[in-house]
Amino acid sequence: MTKQNAAPHHIKSHFNKKNNLIISLFLLYLLAAIPTPGLTDEGICYQIGSGDVLEISVWKEESLSREIIVPPDLTIAFPLIGEIKIKGMTVSDLRCEVTKRLNDFIPEATVTVMLHQINSLRAYVIGKVNKPGQFPIDLDTTVMQLLAMAGGLNPFAATGKIYILRHQEGKMIKIPFDYREVEKGKNLAQNITIRRGDVIIVP
Repeated sequence: MTKQNAAPHHIKSHFNKKNNLIISLFLLYLLAAIPTPGLTDEGICYQIGSGDVLEISVWKEESLSREIIVPPDLTIAFPLIGEIKIKGMTVSDLRCEVTKRLNDFIPEATVTVMLHQINSLRAYVIGKVNKPGQFPIDLDTTVMQLLAMAGGLNPFAATGKIYILRHQEGKMIKIPFDYREVEKGKNLAQNITIRRGDVIIVP
């Protein structure tokens, strides 16, 4: 009787181990499919702005490590290479620029640039809202979210005549926004992502 029962128990144990392995592999697949924060196209293309905090370091050159708060004129200074105008630069652009300029002093230098704090992302809401002003945003803040930060619309707001002013390619553009439509779940495409410097005007 004992020998007869041993075989089914062994088979059952083997089946459970195999089953657990399949489940583990499936969970790993799901985790790998989840997007990693900070690796979106928008994050990679983020342009460094005034007030952002950077750390620039060079491998095996501790004296060259610097934490830098980006000034309003977007010009930073770094040892050996002097001033760098970083307007329009991403973190990757800055790393390449520092590496290139250091080449005369430290050939094949390994440069690391880290963005420690994003302080330059600001947008504005003016007009008939409950708390107009300047607000911090992130790379995913939408029009509705920014209006919520401003305390929502007051009773006198013209909900169908809201617009966003945006600097784009050297020009100021005007983007219409109908609050009531979005609130009702209609024409949701107009609930766009806010960019640095955008101004929402609520007449």
